[in-house]
Amino acid sequence: MAEAIASGATAAPADADWAALEREALGHLRALLRIDTTNPPGNERAAADYLAGVLAREEIPFATFEKAPGRTNVVARLKGSGARAALLLSGHLDVVPAVAEAWQHPPFSGAEHDGCLWGRGAVDMKNMVAMSLTTLLALKRRRVPLDRDVIFAAVADEEAGSRHGSLFLVDRHPDAVKAEFVLTEVGGHTLHVGPARFYPVQVAEKGICWFEISADGPPGHGSMPHPHNAVARLGRAIAALSRARLPQHNTEVVSGFIRAMAARVPFPQRQALGLLLRPALSPRVLGWLEKRNLEQALPLNAMLRNTASPTLLAAGNKINVIPDSATVGVDGRVLPGQSVESFLDEIRRVVGRDVRFTVLEQHEGTTFDSRTPLFDAIAEVVARHDPGAVAIPYMIPGFTDAFAYRRLGAICYGFSPVQLGPEMKFSQMYHGHDERIPVAGFCWGLRVLYDLVSGFCGRGRG
Repeated sequence: MAEAIASGATAAPADADWAALEREALGHLRALLRIDTTNPPGNERAAADYLAGVLAREEIPFATFEKAPGRTNVVARLKGSGARAALLLSGHLDVVPAVAEAWQHPPFSGAEHDGCLWGRGAVDMKNMVAMSLTTLLALKRRRVPLDRDVIFAAVADEEAGSRHGSLFLVDRHPDAVKAEFVLTEVGGHTLHVGPARFYPVQVAEKGICWFEISADGPPGHGSMPHPHNAVARLGRAIAALSRARLPQHNTEVVSGFIRAMAARVPFPQRQALGLLLRPALSPRVLGWLEKRNLEQALPLNAMLRNTASPTLLAAGNKINVIPDSATVGVDGRVLPGQSVESFLDEIRRVVGRDVRFTVLEQHEGTTFDSRTPLFDAIAEVVARHDPGAVAIPYMIPGFTDAFAYRRLGAICYGFSPVQLGPEMKFSQMYHGHDERIPVAGFCWGLRVLYDLVSGFCGRGRG
């Protein structure tokens, strides 16, 4: 562990106007986007050092923690009166790899074009890191009286399972991040469905079951094909898995999410959304929707069932040798309330039982109560900043650091607000080429986050 403590003394002068604060936040985001924190290997230290420098200049107390060299986490805290428990603003510093030649603008340039900031991490999730940092700075400068501590955590390793980040902090330094409520990713973005606008707030997320499927067979010379080729057998299993929709399991959160949308859209969308909750008809509706709006169809499908995506292949080492085994890595996502065992049974029914399964990593899905003062505050601030829009609870198909903070008893919501036009294919930004965030939408989100945190944590409120 590497630790550095900076203690605040006198408060900074009152902050400037919102235009200046927006420029500052954009500057922080641009600087973070220019730091390559691709995981693997991660190497979040450079980004953590940047944040530590800002916090030190502002005289905000902070500490850094490392499980391994270079895998740095930064935790800062503004003290409140202690009348209520803390709120934690959490964002991860690591990003997934980017294929630079496939991007319109270099993925670590922080370039501004077409009204957007471009870069790996623009929405996943250095945007939330920059907004949370700027919110902390504004609270400090404006001397906002707080009844709750406001904690800011910029963590490592979320993209690879959080072992060097939030899990490490929860297990080894729980007092640094213990809070009643946590705000993190994926939620708070504008979702356009017909004429209606929604802001999904993540209150549930799937668990993971990352596993391998292996096929075995006799080796042989490549010039003499035989019917027990391990690569061919594995290929048939992969093809079957790719074609299949696993059984549907309606959860309370997803059912509520779909019904809330259906109540605000016209025919025929209302009827189509309602039919998604009927397992006998849902596959036909999803097939119809995939041809018309893949952006909406893919997450809806993933919220209704366990999923499995083949992602890694390994077989043989010489082109003229039939290998004796072949393996595919599979990204399995498991609904809250479903077990890994029942999930793997669903997979076996699709691919057959003449292949081997090896579970590499797993954790359960998570659901948090949405009937809380914080969710009410989110709904109020969304309605105030985008009149006519509605915040609704939903489940994400992936996972976030929320599964780690839950171990400390926290209620975690995915809410990193950004306002989007209907043309923005937001879900494609996650782990995709040309990741970017609208400048105007980011600035809108900054104001929403600041108003939410200052109102929820301010003295006599929340």
